[in-house]
Amino acid sequence: MTNTPDFTLAELMIVAAADAWREDGELLAHGIGTLPRIAVGLAKLTMNDNLLMTDGEAYLTEAPIVLGSSASERPGFVGWSPFHRIFDILWSGRRHAMVTPVQIDRWAQGNISCLGDFAKPKVQMLGVRGFPGNSISHRNSMLVTSHTKRTFVEGEVDVVSSVGYSNKHWPDGMTPPEILFGLVISDLCVMDFNGPDHAARVISLHPGVSFDHVQANTGFPLIAAPGMAETKAPTAEDLAIIRKLDPQDMRGATIKGNPPGIRAAAA
Repeated sequence: MTNTPDFTLAELMIVAAADAWREDGELLAHGIGTLPRIAVGLAKLTMNDNLLMTDGEAYLTEAPIVLGSSASERPGFVGWSPFHRIFDILWSGRRHAMVTPVQIDRWAQGNISCLGDFAKPKVQMLGVRGFPGNSISHRNSMLVTSHTKRTFVEGEVDVVSSVGYSNKHWPDGMTPPEILFGLVISDLCVMDFNGPDHAARVISLHPGVSFDHVQANTGFPLIAAPGMAETKAPTAEDLAIIRKLDPQDMRGATIKGNPPGIRAAAA
């Protein structure tokens, strides 16, 4: 399928995010947030037919649920999955979630709780919710729509909501569990933490973005991964699926101004 230049930055990020589930085989895929949710559906339909999803409530589905659809418009369910069964699935490691933290640090730790001092926060958000248990039980990826030093912070995140590769908070003498971390998709690039000693690496740069620009907007050192390339553009097939999964263009509101996927080069 021939690539087309007629795509938005949000659509570019969806395609990049879908790749996080490519090699997962059969497991429960959770996309938390508009772009990750569309990305799960795209992954299911184009690269990993073994993925299962939920309807967001208590049922499992093999067919992606269209954003904005009513209950009567949703596909048939393939299984019952109440809250306790979700815990059984995630504790066994058979889940890969893509989450949307407000802060990420050099140790791949994420924050969804609050900004500032935990005892007197400047901004109160969700609390840590299920992040701690999820991050030691199964693979997690992350997606953020604003790649700045406020998101990719210089020091440690204000509240460690998800476990990463720092041993700072583990009790003395305890061996930390294996941490399974996938991809980080931002509006500038795709990253992982597979460098030496789990250093952050840039895998691909979005069209018009330089490595120096990404580094200037990141609070910790980055490594250019071997073979670092330009992020793959959506194909016409990708775009057709994305627009079918999101007919109301909710994705267009996730990034300010809904910019195009190919933009003027950033310094």
